Amino acid sequence: MLNGLRKLSSVLLAASLLLTGVLSGCGSSSAAASSTVVLVHGAWADGSSWSQEVAALQQRGVNVVAVQLPRTSLADDAAVVTQAIDAQSGPVILVGHSYGGAVITQAGNDAKVAALVYVSAFAPGDGQSINDLISPFPKPAWQVSGLILNPAGYLTLTRDTFLNNFAPDLPKATAAVLAVSQGPLFAHCLDDKVTVAAWKTKPSWWVYGDQDQIIPPPLQQLEAKTLNATLTVIPGASHVALISQPNAVTNVIMDAVSKTGNL
Repeated sequence: MLNGLRKLSSVLLAASLLLTGVLSGCGSSSAAASSTVVLVHGAWADGSSWSQEVAALQQRGVNVVAVQLPRTSLADDAAVVTQAIDAQSGPVILVGHSYGGAVITQAGNDAKVAALVYVSAFAPGDGQSINDLISPFPKPAWQVSGLILNPAGYLTLTRDTFLNNFAPDLPKATAAVLAVSQGPLFAHCLDDKVTVAAWKTKPSWWVYGDQDQIIPPPLQQLEAKTLNATLTVIPGASHVALISQPNAVTNVIMDAVSKTGNL
């Protein structure tokens, strides 16, 4: 009888230790929250421009948020991104396309932000605006004759500019739909200055198409060098490589996630 009780006691103790270990393991797993990719669109676009990257990242088990910017000021747009960052419990990888690059540069100083990924983007420095950044370079055609300024002060691209310069590597029918659904950008956003550039303290990645007619490749090469960013160039891709070459862009994002996030 006594031996039986001793055996039962041993079994219960072992079960208790096993349960404690399982619960402890569950606790440590939940404490290490997985990373989230926050996708930030550019001017004349919206969150749906990332639709292919969203699907690909979700298939790989990555949490994704695609924000919708008001495009009323750099501060307003950065505030939207900050709200998205605040809603996450783990590390955040910020990805910005075009004007969205300036937005993540402004919003990316948050302690949760583990990395920055620039996709055919602008990355101003401290006290610098997009217009300041591009002023040393010759104006591309779209800046000279491809913009429409409405009475409220918002900019859109002409249809021809959108099809032939902004998204020339998309099927014409697709580009035509995007052209009529483009989101206007308040013109002063291009003059709004970054306060403290997040890329000074955050690891950065850069990807662009070598046929980009909106942000000249020499400027993007200089930006990537200034940031000491991991650089990927997509042959034949336009300014909208995120739509025309989503796999290449997704691979760059995944590289940033795997090296700085918590999968």
